[in-house]
Amino acid sequence: MKILIIGGAGYIGSHVARAFLDHGYEVTVFDNLQTGFRENLFEDARFVHGDIMHPEQLRAVMAGGYDGCVHLAALKAAGQSMLHPDAYAESNISGAINILNQASAAGISPIIFSSSAAVYGSPQYLPIDESHPKEPENFYGFTKLEVERLLDWYDRLKGMRYAAIRYFNAAGYDVQGRIKGLELNPENLLPIVMEVAVGIREKLSVFGDDYPTRDGSGIRDYVHVSDLAEAHVTAFEYVVKHDKSLVINLGSQTGVSVLEMVERARAITGMPIPAEIRGRRAGDPAELVASSSKALELLGWVPKYSDVDTLVSTTWKMYEKHVSR
Repeated sequence: MKILIIGGAGYIGSHVARAFLDHGYEVTVFDNLQTGFRENLFEDARFVHGDIMHPEQLRAVMAGGYDGCVHLAALKAAGQSMLHPDAYAESNISGAINILNQASAAGISPIIFSSSAAVYGSPQYLPIDESHPKEPENFYGFTKLEVERLLDWYDRLKGMRYAAIRYFNAAGYDVQGRIKGLELNPENLLPIVMEVAVGIREKLSVFGDDYPTRDGSGIRDYVHVSDLAEAHVTAFEYVVKHDKSLVINLGSQTGVSVLEMVERARAITGMPIPAEIRGRRAGDPAELVASSSKALELLGWVPKYSDVDTLVSTTWKMYEKHVSR
């Protein structure tokens, strides 16, 4: 089967492309390389350089005929989305509309959409399941929820099936080391920890040590990017088999605190990783943990690599490799 992966040269996209290739799919990557890397492209996949803001480029690539499309191309920094909502509206919402319209015209279905736990906002209960109220607290989360709503309407009106996959915190790198490009300008905890470990940053800021958690620092749910990538394949196959759209969370269902992650990183890297305790950031909840029971029930999805040591060690190998160049 033929799969079009839009944004397939980026951090998550390259892992998703690799997962589809490993399952024997014929893969085409469509990417503008704004945040993706040519070194993340695989010889056994076709590459088309293009931008989702140009419908004619989408039309041209989709004319090749595909059995489905994975959409991962979006701006993703929550803080930046509050400063530049115009850019996020254009890229994340208008860009998605371009994809949906061109896919509809080309008869491509299903669409596997990279969504986010940011659609939920602050937790009203834990663990967060798919029925949790959707009240995003940043514009990034709003854009993801709007695209999910568009997908639902295109499903109802045009019969375009989809899977919306709500990521929690993606982390780690391919355990076989097949991904070559390091994520640009990371904003998540683990790569920032690694930037301190290799000397790119002087120290780590820990925002809050007085939360009502086991060690006072915030707790988050981390899922290994390879586990996440595998779920894209199984979600696609589920939608095709059942001719039914799907919305699922993807998380490890295990909370890891900031200080726990830092301690494991110190132990695994052998580096001191200086950390400075600072005040809480506005809007940061004490704990965010997913319920992924729906993914287990419908897809049989069980994370294999989402333990803390694998998350840390695979990330450390990437940073060691890049710094030693």
